[in-house]
Formats: sequence, structure tokens, C-alpha cells
Amino acid sequence: MKRGCFITLEGGEGVGKSTQARLLGAFLEQRGIAVELTREPGGTAGAEAIRALLLDPAGAGWGARAEALLFAAARADHVAQRIRPALEAGRWVICDRFLDSSRAYQGGGGGISDTELLELHRIGSDGLLPDRTLLIEVSPQVAAERLAARDGGLSDAIGGRGAEYHARVAMAFHRLAIAEPGRFVIIDGSGAPDAIHARICTALAPLLDGQP
Repeated sequence: MKRGCFITLEGGEGVGKSTQARLLGAFLEQRGIAVELTREPGGTAGAEAIRALLLDPAGAGWGARAEALLFAAARADHVAQRIRPALEAGRWVICDRFLDSSRAYQGGGGGISDTELLELHRIGSDGLLPDRTLLIEVSPQVAAERLAARDGGLSDAIGGRGAEYHARVAMAFHRLAIAEPGRFVIIDGSGAPDAIHARICTALAPLLDGQP
């Protein structure tokens, strides 16, 4: 059986990843492609439990290194229990966040070196990388407007951090995309969801046509 494709959606807070993941999943299913739609942190019972610890706004909070370890543990379970089995069964996996969020948030935002984060990923998830990573980018103003409409001013423990932190995260994501053009595609996240979805479908056309 042919292995499925692994697609991740990345970006900062309020760029629309979750909406676009759902739209992409529905689009692929309409084309007769079996889809596994999932998210990080989460995707399995164990990883969802770690998600609750990490994102609880009333929690005690975690340092960047503790966060990196917890995210890596959640990802290891997610990869072993859900992502790899789905890919081996021929399904396309669409994941809202993956390794690159750790590289941007705990790396760019928290100061952990990329080498250390990649080593954690090698140990925990055998270095699995997506076939394509869609980095959705919007201006800080657009992101803030979307978050206000979505959350009503309430954010999780990481989303609620200051503007300077999130600016470092956004810059880290962009650097990763520029450094790895064979895997990343930068998507303009401005405009209506359907317009963004159309850009994503265009970006994925080579994979849909069976090209590398």
C-alpha cells in the first residue's frame, strides 16, 4: 500500500490554521482521499492530557525547557499511536501544528536551540517530518482582530503571552520556512477563509498530482 502524505499547518496565534485544516480535510475527502485530521498538542488521550497541562491559563506555568520536553512527549505518543499508523494505512494526515511549532515557540520564543529541539524530536518521534508544511502568515493586527473575535479576550497560557514573545515566534517561523523551501510553503493568510483555502489547494497541487 502506498504511504499517505503528511501535511502540517503552522503559524502564530490567530492565523486560521484550524479552519484551514478542516477545509483541507473536506477538500481531500471530496477527491476520494482518506484523511486523518488531528492537532498538536493532542491527537491521542495521553497527548491531550499533556495539552491540558501546558495550556491551562490558571496553571502554574512552565519554563521553556519543561515546555519543550512536554511537547516532545505528547508528540512522541501522537506519532506512535496515530500519525505513523495512519500514514502506513495510506491515509493523508492533516495536522494543526507539529514539530515546527516547538521550534518557533520554545525555540524562537523561549530561547531553546534548534539543535536541542531537533534532538528531542529524533529521540521521541524518530525525526519524522511532514511532506509539506503550510506556514500561514498574517499581520499582527489581523491576528489580534481574529483572536478577539474568536476568544473574546480570553487566551490559553501560551497564546496569552506578550506581543514581543509572539513577534519572536513569527520571525522564527519565517526563518524556518526560508531555510527549508523544499518542505515549507508560505501562505498569505489575509482575506476570507475560502480565498486562503484556494491558495493552499494551489500550493498542494504537485502532491495531488503525484509529484514529489
